[in-house]
Amino acid sequence: MTHPTAIEPPDPVAPSGPAQGPSLSKAAFERIAQIARREAGLAINDGKSAMVRTRLARRLRAVGIDNFEGYCDLIEAPGNSELGHLISALTTNVSHFFRESHHFDFLRTEVVPRLRDNSKMGRKSMIWSAGCANGQEPYSIAMVLHEAGLPPSDVRILATDIDPVVVSTARRGRYPEHMTSGLTKEHRARFLDASEDGQSCISADLRPYILFNTLNLLDPWPMQKKFDAIFCRNVVIYFDKQTQSALWQRYGSMLHPNGWLFLGHSERIDAAAENLFEKSGITTYTRRGDPTSRKET
Repeated sequence: MTHPTAIEPPDPVAPSGPAQGPSLSKAAFERIAQIARREAGLAINDGKSAMVRTRLARRLRAVGIDNFEGYCDLIEAPGNSELGHLISALTTNVSHFFRESHHFDFLRTEVVPRLRDNSKMGRKSMIWSAGCANGQEPYSIAMVLHEAGLPPSDVRILATDIDPVVVSTARRGRYPEHMTSGLTKEHRARFLDASEDGQSCISADLRPYILFNTLNLLDPWPMQKKFDAIFCRNVVIYFDKQTQSALWQRYGSMLHPNGWLFLGHSERIDAAAENLFEKSGITTYTRRGDPTSRKET
């Protein structure tokens, strides 16, 4: 979902008409906002009506519907596959490699030593990129692990997002030049391969670290094992407070004691989650607990 996924600021209001697509009534906008909140936890306020109309007009044309009321009927029809396209149209996935670099510094200096200890004890470590967007975040994590000498047999990264379109992009690992910002010359030389179409491909060294999958954070989570670190950055800020509060508790339940939760630059845990987490760095939190109590679950 997001990097991850975010509702953009409202587009400038433009007059409706043939060039701009059908008009969006207040009732239809409220219905779309309710669907987005119910199905994906997205908080869309009234000021984003123009953005919603502009974004979804493309989907109306794609499915051959000429009004938003009919489009809402399509989304809510049993067995439809349009919901994913709706969420993809309403969200944007802004990211680059090593975004908020202080988190990757923390990963190198604080997290990697713990992962090495896990390896020595024969336990495989797990990291979750929750809201992986186009994949730059999990590939950046994999670069740090590879440089630290931790093989994929010792550490696995689960990378998920609600948007199947961006998950597909992430899984392919092929990027045009403008999507490779944040990489040093050394990283480019070591971890990117050139393709015939001019794009850069993630090297075979990194791919075994990562499992990509589509996941709605509001749905039940199928993961059975706990994580040593969770990256959920610039995702929950777009949820309502109730959804955020529930997610802090769920993340806490999925982390080993003394595992880490990384948030985006504008995100903070709420007071109710302070019994679960303590601050350990810039928008970085540690799951409270005794390290001797950590067990594989």
